[in-house]
Amino acid sequence: MVTTPVAPGVPDAPAPGSINHFGRIFGVLLSPGKTFPEIAARPSWIAPLAVFMALSIVGSVLFVQRMDWREVVRQKIEQDPRAAQMSTEDKEKNIEAGAKIAPLFGYVGGLIAPPFILILMCLVSWGAYSLLAGVHAGFHRSFAISAHSFMTSLVSTPIFLLVVFLKPRGTIDIDNPIATNLAAFLPGDSAKWLLTLAQQFDVFTIWTLILMAIGFAAVSPKKLKTGKAIGIAFSIWLAYVVVRTGIAWVMS
Repeated sequence: MVTTPVAPGVPDAPAPGSINHFGRIFGVLLSPGKTFPEIAARPSWIAPLAVFMALSIVGSVLFVQRMDWREVVRQKIEQDPRAAQMSTEDKEKNIEAGAKIAPLFGYVGGLIAPPFILILMCLVSWGAYSLLAGVHAGFHRSFAISAHSFMTSLVSTPIFLLVVFLKPRGTIDIDNPIATNLAAFLPGDSAKWLLTLAQQFDVFTIWTLILMAIGFAAVSPKKLKTGKAIGIAFSIWLAYVVVRTGIAWVMS
């Protein structure tokens, strides 16, 4: 009896290609269980990457224009323990320089952050599901899953823009602008490490992680159940939270 080998990472039962690129973008939010199997069978990432970058650029431009960068830089300098050793003149020079440079980082960040985030998430998830679940999705399929998972930005970005326009200029919290996380329930003078920890428990972060898990489970549903895929996604995230919080604790 002759058997035909199956390429690793190909979904067990690919669905017919009936969802177009536009439908996939909204389908992962409204019906991820039906949409991700098709993405896994026929990966595509140009459309979601373009949407993610467009939202990031628009959000960054408006955010930069609505911020009082002199005040932001002033607060950061005052929070630095070394500020006590600086003269008033030196502080003002640093504030002036920082207020000119900070907006440039905002614009550049809006452009390069989306592909960087997606590539990083793609590589980490690809490696984790390959090592822990034996699901070899490959880079192209992993990147497609990652890009579509971040379509949660279609919801988070409008909320962000609404906050930016409703709040008076200069009153936006640069570290937690839309407060869709546990840090919103903590007083502003809480320890830095505690605020950092609370910020990680964010509604949109959790939503994105769940979509990532559904996407990788769709690559090989017989081998990887959705529950296990979610467990792997959250295990990776918890490791990141511990490291991020530890760094904040050391630096505080």
